[in-house]
Parts: sequence; structure tokens; C-alpha cells
Amino acid sequence: MRKDNKVYVIGHKNPDTDSICSAIAYADIKNRTTKGTYVAKRAGQINEETEFVLKYFHVPAPGYLPDVGTQVKDMDLHETPGAANSMSVKRAWKLMQEHNAVTLPITDKEGKVEGLITTGDIAKSYMDAYDNTLLAQARTQYRSIADTVDGQIIVGNEHGYFIKGKVVMGLSQPDTMESFIDEDDLVILGNRAEDQLCAIEANASCLIVCLGAKVGKTIQKLAEERNQVIISTPYDSFTVARLIHQSIPIKYFMKKDNLVIFRSDDFTDKIKDIMTKTRYRAFPVVNTRGKYIGTVSRRNFMSIKKKQLILVDHNERSQAVDNIEEAEILEILDHHRIGSLETFQPIMFRNQPVGCTATIMYEIYAEKYLEIPENIAGLLCAAILSDTLMFRSPTCTERDKEAAQELAKIAKIEIESFANKMFRAGSNLSSKTPEEIFYQDYKKFIVDDLAFGVGQISFMSEEELQTVKDRLMPYMEKECGKHEIKMVFFMLTNIIKESTELLCYGEGSDGLVYEAFGEKVEDSSCRLEGVVSRKKQLIPKFMNALQQ
Repeated sequence: MRKDNKVYVIGHKNPDTDSICSAIAYADIKNRTTKGTYVAKRAGQINEETEFVLKYFHVPAPGYLPDVGTQVKDMDLHETPGAANSMSVKRAWKLMQEHNAVTLPITDKEGKVEGLITTGDIAKSYMDAYDNTLLAQARTQYRSIADTVDGQIIVGNEHGYFIKGKVVMGLSQPDTMESFIDEDDLVILGNRAEDQLCAIEANASCLIVCLGAKVGKTIQKLAEERNQVIISTPYDSFTVARLIHQSIPIKYFMKKDNLVIFRSDDFTDKIKDIMTKTRYRAFPVVNTRGKYIGTVSRRNFMSIKKKQLILVDHNERSQAVDNIEEAEILEILDHHRIGSLETFQPIMFRNQPVGCTATIMYEIYAEKYLEIPENIAGLLCAAILSDTLMFRSPTCTERDKEAAQELAKIAKIEIESFANKMFRAGSNLSSKTPEEIFYQDYKKFIVDDLAFGVGQISFMSEEELQTVKDRLMPYMEKECGKHEIKMVFFMLTNIIKESTELLCYGEGSDGLVYEAFGEKVEDSSCRLEGVVSRKKQLIPKFMNALQQ
């Protein structure tokens, strides 16, 4: 039943402007050139700079997708229809047979699950059928009784309910019948008029006349006067007695307490554990609005369809969306070093030594002879200016500059003026918590068995930089040690002065900085002149020092 055949285009955790804008652009490219539906997503919260860019060009933010583990909606659900609680056991059994179901969810008028009945519950109802007042206890409707015995109501209100009395066989002589038929009973009868009259005079609430026997006008009139019901059935009395319990509404037997119900967005690793601890073979599934949509069983795990992804602006497992190993990666487009992600089969992997993934997007538009929409041109230009620090980063190439200039023309923006607004929006962190600042642009790296994290924020002035520094240091101490991180670094980059103040914390962090740059760390900080790029200037030297 899985109808979601979308391919998600997604960047790294703690996404920056390039990660978001490139995902939007590549989804546009794929939707215009390839069959299928491609949707841009984000693996983390959007930072101030990116929020400014999206608003400036009137583009909505991609939807949030923090985890790509398989979910219930990725399975082929069993489309067993929900049943009304008034449905008879006979009808419910027939419905289960038609849909090859062992569990039937009972739903209300809004489609919400209010109970379950299984084939085992129905079998048990037969084995325990010793109580001849069961139909009354279950408030069985007369039309349901008639339907169960393939009969026809010839007198009485089909919408009425049998609510008092017992079920009896009226096959004795009239004088004998009088002794065991009580008021409000349901009596199964043959074709003898005297027996029928006896049941009428005993004030039975319902008469079931077998073998299609005729019921005289006099009997019908008397029954009508007393508000009694007469049902004519083609079956013999034995068959009627055997079938009649099937007319009971399923709400009488359904389980309604402690129901195990899954949501379509539940992750499969969670529901698998629950299934193994529960005796039921199939479980109802509801959508995010709580409406029933089908059932799932253990065998449905064989048909799980993995989420399909296209990754942009990263190829490191540590930077990818959670549970990336459970997804199917179709493509990767990046401008960083080759990382640790693995795929099960060959894929299209485009990795180019440019300053920004958005530059690659610009080139793809040209290669495919696609006109770039004005708003997307603005996004891509902003991404290049952000990643290259307005062409100041050593990662910046002539291709980045040319792409940004052409994109600026399409977007009708002036580069320097727009960049200043964008960087100031990104460095306005007064309303952010230390945690939000820390994770605004943070990446995890692994060398052998050592994991370390590096965050970065760019500023236009030294005053802005100092304010953030005082708030960050206590939080870095708190974060070090989480997620197996041994060392934490944070780059406070001054775009105008083209320098970085590097904050350090963790055992060995001071020594790593000295080995990599020859600079001593004092009070958990050191200045790195000319260093503005995490990708090209900081990480390669850290990697080299660690491997030495």
C-alpha cells in the first residue's frame, strides 16, 4: 500500500546555507529532467543566515527529516477495511475471509480505531455459546438476525433490538411450549399455526419461522398489534439455531482495552520489539491524524521499501542524517574530501574541487540547458558567497566567482550589498541559546578511532565575535565527551580581517593545534591569521597531524 515514492534530496546535519540551497536547486533540476518526485529536505534546524536568504528570495524552507530509518509507512500495509461495531459476527467473518485477514479493526464514524476482533475471538464465541440469553445481552438488532439466517422481516421494526429474553426452540406441542416460553423471548418455530399463535400469546418479542413456511394474515395482524417481529427464513430449525449466534454485533466480543496501535510514522525497529511481545498476528495502523489506514504483521517486514536519498554537500557518515545505513543512497554531489559513506551498489558520485556545492548546481543547470529560476539563482548565489566568505576563502575558485556573478545577474542582486546583509543576519545571535549557536554549523570528523567536532560562525566585526565567545566556552565543556567526541573546536571567523579565533576544549586539543599550526593555545583559545576555511585550512592540517 506504500504510495510514497518520493526521493529526498538532503544535506548534512546542522545545515548551512549551501546545504539547504543546493538541496532545493537539485530537487528542481531532477523534477524537470527525471521521472519521479524529488523533494528537498533538511536534516537539522535552519540557521539565521539561511533563514534570511530563504525569506529574501521568498522560498519556503525544506521539510524537516531528522531520521531516515524505515517506518511503518515504508511497508506494504494490508488494506483490511475497518468495520462498524454494529456489524454482525457473520458479516465480520465474511469480510475477513474476503481480505484474507486474521484481525479486523473496528472503527467509528471518524475512522478512529475503537476495538479489534480476531478469528480466534470468533472461534471462542462459538465454543462458549452455552448462554441462550447472549443475543439479548449483546443488544442484537432484528435486521442483523434476519440477515444472518438469510431471512426476511415480514412483521415488525427491522431497526429494533432484541434486548430481553432468551432464544428457545418452539417445536413442542402448544401446551408444552407455554411452560418454557417467557415474555420477550425469541422463538424458533416451524409451520404450525398453533405454535406460532402460542408464541404470540406468550408475548415473545420475535418469531423466526423456518423452511419459508407461510405465516397467516391473522398471525401477522396479532404480531403487528403487539409490536412483535416475525422473520421468515428458508433454513430448517437446526441450521437457524446453529447460525443465530453469528448475528451478535462484534462490539460484544471485540477487544477494546490496551490496544496495540501503530502510527504510519513509527519506526520499524521500535514496532518489531513490540510485535514479538504481543500475541496478535496483525496490528492496526493509523495515519498522523489518527485515522485507520490498514494493518501490519511480521511478514510485512519482508516488503519494507527503504527511503531513497540524494545527498548534497557531504559524504561523511558522521555528518549524515540519522540511520543513513537504512536508506538507499542514489546520488552524492559534494565538494569536500571523500568521506566514510558506503553504498551497496554503484551510484552517481559527483565530487568537484570548488568552493561550494551551489557552484556544481549552477554547472548542472548549464549542462542540461535548463533556465535557472530567479529565486533559485538567488539561493545559489547566496550559498556561494556564504561558503567562500564572499570570495575570501582559499577554497574559492574562479569557477565559484564566475558562477556567483552570473547568478547575481539572474537574481537581480548586487553581490557586496547582499553579502553584507546576509552575513550580518547570520552573526546576529543575541536571541540564540549557546546550544543553538554551537550547533549552527557544526560537523563531526573521525580519524581512525578518534572523533572530534568543529563548529564555525562568521562575523563582520570583532565585537560580535567576542560576545559569542563568552557564551560558547561553557557549552563546549559540557558537550565534550558526548557522542564519543574527545575534542571540540570552534572557529570564530572574522570575514573582514580574514582570521579565525579558534576555541579548543578536550584532552589533547591544545597539542593538536600546536602540531597542526605551531600556535600555542592560551586560555582555551588561539588566533589563526589567514585561516577562514574549515574544509581547506583547518581539517586537512588536523588530519595530517593526527595521522602523523
